[in-house]
Amino acid sequence: MKKRHIFLALLLSLSLNFSWAQTPKGSVLIKNGTVLTVTNGTYENTDVLIQDGIIKKIGQNLSAPSGVTTIDATGKYVMPGIIDAHSHVALDVVNEATSPIVAEVRMKDVVNPFEIGIYRALAGGVTISHAMHGSANVVGGQNATLKHRWGMDDPAEIIMQDAPRTIKFALGENPTRVHGRGNGQQPRSRMGVEAILRNGFNEALQYKKAWEDYNKAKSQKGSTAIAPIYNERLQTLADILDGKIIIHCHSYRADEIYMLINVARDFGIKKLVFQHTNEGFKVAPEIAEYTMGASVFADWWAYKFEVYYSTAFNAAILQKNGAITSINSDSAELIRHLYHEAAKTQRYGGLTDEEALAMITINPAKQLGIEDKVGSLEEGKQGDVVIFEGHPLSSYAIPQMTFVDGIKYFDIKEDADDQRQRISPTEAVEPILLSEEDHRCMQDTEHLFETASALFQMNQ
Repeated sequence: MKKRHIFLALLLSLSLNFSWAQTPKGSVLIKNGTVLTVTNGTYENTDVLIQDGIIKKIGQNLSAPSGVTTIDATGKYVMPGIIDAHSHVALDVVNEATSPIVAEVRMKDVVNPFEIGIYRALAGGVTISHAMHGSANVVGGQNATLKHRWGMDDPAEIIMQDAPRTIKFALGENPTRVHGRGNGQQPRSRMGVEAILRNGFNEALQYKKAWEDYNKAKSQKGSTAIAPIYNERLQTLADILDGKIIIHCHSYRADEIYMLINVARDFGIKKLVFQHTNEGFKVAPEIAEYTMGASVFADWWAYKFEVYYSTAFNAAILQKNGAITSINSDSAELIRHLYHEAAKTQRYGGLTDEEALAMITINPAKQLGIEDKVGSLEEGKQGDVVIFEGHPLSSYAIPQMTFVDGIKYFDIKEDADDQRQRISPTEAVEPILLSEEDHRCMQDTEHLFETASALFQMNQ
């Protein structure tokens, strides 16, 4: 059995490497641009040579090898492809809201490579997005890291096969509303959310122990040991405990953020990133010390009660306290101008150009575990590059070209007239109902609409 598992693991590894090897890669020489490396400073009148999808050389007066296209970037800015650490682009389904723990479901199984949002993200310089499960569950499904290779018709071609596994967690009102108030099951309170986490991890520890005992017993002469029943949900939780999966947790309030830090410490979990993190500024030192950082909104808050207390200085405060901090979109619209969102950290926090740009490049790359491959312009990294007219942190900046693995997937001069107006083929246009029985989203609020209607009639 052990040899079989090793053989299957080798086959999987070979198949992933083969997939990466077969994914289209390009070569291009970008000349005379202002190169914003993010990690190694800014270089004027500098060239970037990408060969077979990899940044081969960064320097001046480089020559294009035979057959390699040259692009003149004189007067323009060249930077790493933007990375969105929290997105739902290319997903048709985001919530398996049937249980507080659904760790067994995977977003890569429902990725839609034809989603027009991929192209629109490229138009905003975004080359990688983190396609996440929704926040209905305490432990949601496994996410997928996507490379925006627009035009591929195989979902596997836009999944970043060499990225680590990640999973979605959620705290607060989302899981308590869906499960406690919506379906009458735990968790109904914030205490219940913590209980779900601790009970789930303890069950996973028991599951791990059962398999360890079985594997030890079966090697004994004359063993009649029976293997435990395989459970994908518990195995995924066990993989989290073993450091094989990075947690990305929907969070708002400081007390709950600190709660999850304590849960993670108790179970020896170190791979944890907080998402949204609106009150992260209150526990910034703890986030810096115990986690992989926070991926935040630039200036979103007050859209529901638990997120009333926040500040536009949140990202800067986290960064100044040493927390790895990124700016995310969580929006098919906002993803197109994350460079503007990053610039807000200069207005609210006074961050340098390098610090602000890091929040949409190398920092989200670190949080996704792909910083050795992307997130900065460095020789040996993958050729994900954006060319801007104007500095990317200027309100007048306009992306001109976007490259993924050295292939140009967006060019503003070749943008079809109707491309940005195309409707997603899977986007449903449905009537808006204020109160529906099925999801109980606004249960017990009918009287509010009746009162409002009556007042409206009186004023006629």
